[in-house]
Amino acid sequence: GAAAVMPLGAPIGSNRGLRTKELIRILIEEIPLPIIVDAGIGRPSEAAEAMEMGAAAVLVNTAIATAGDPVAMGRAFGLAVEAGRAAHLAGPGEVQQYARASSPLTGFLRDENLTAS
Repeated sequence: GAAAVMPLGAPIGSNRGLRTKELIRILIEEIPLPIIVDAGIGRPSEAAEAMEMGAAAVLVNTAIATAGDPVAMGRAFGLAVEAGRAAHLAGPGEVQQYARASSPLTGFLRDENLTAS
């Protein structure tokens, strides 16, 4: 058996991002193995998105190797991966089809303790 599944985000070396997002989402939901997004990720935000989806890791080479400042880009990818993983663990709210109020609809503005005397 496999120890991990490594789907491509996009063609190798393309920096085109998560073109296979739905496939990656299905793999994460259906396969009880680590999903490591390999190839195609071009921006730190795309790495963060893969991690938010629940990927175990991302492999990044071309985006860092071809950056104007590879060291700074590597640092940016590291921060993005950390942020994406933290967001995944925090459990983002459900995506809603329509607008829905998320602020409390109670009378807290009329509370006696908050009104000026």
